[in-house]
Amino acid sequence: MPKGGKKGGHKGRMRTYTSPEEIDAQMKAEKERKKQEEETEGAAQEPLPGSGSEDSDDDGSLKRKGVEGLIDIENPNRVATKSKKVTQIELDEPKQLSRREREEIEKQKAKEHYMKMHLAGKTDQAKADLARLAIVRKQREDAVRRKEEERRAKEGAAAVKGVSSLSLK
Repeated sequence: MPKGGKKGGHKGRMRTYTSPEEIDAQMKAEKERKKQEEETEGAAQEPLPGSGSEDSDDDGSLKRKGVEGLIDIENPNRVATKSKKVTQIELDEPKQLSRREREEIEKQKAKEHYMKMHLAGKTDQAKADLARLAIVRKQREDAVRRKEEERRAKEGAAAVKGVSSLSLK
């Protein structure tokens, strides 16, 4: 049976609201807590003057989640993220592309290559298009030639008809 018996569900409860004063007090307490954490972290990060370790790893200063900061874990599979300094970053090394980026570039290159071959008339589709175009041109030339012959025949017939009607009078 659900909580609260048959009719005492959670949906019928009266809503309670937090007062603005309580919200302000909570926000002030949160700010003070953050300031204290920053001060303690800042003091812990300052190197001792006699240690002389300038290039120490930043693993200790990373903010860890949950109990990770309390328990030191020796996991050989865990990859620790190390931050690089600006002087360590090499701009000359080639940028590693993701698989999707590589595939996209290859796809674009293949499309450009196909278009060049198509314009040169070396692809199957281009050959078919050129053959179709040649057939259409031939049909149009034949149609123009037939129309010209019909026009000449009509003119010849009209000329013969006109000459015969003149000679009969």
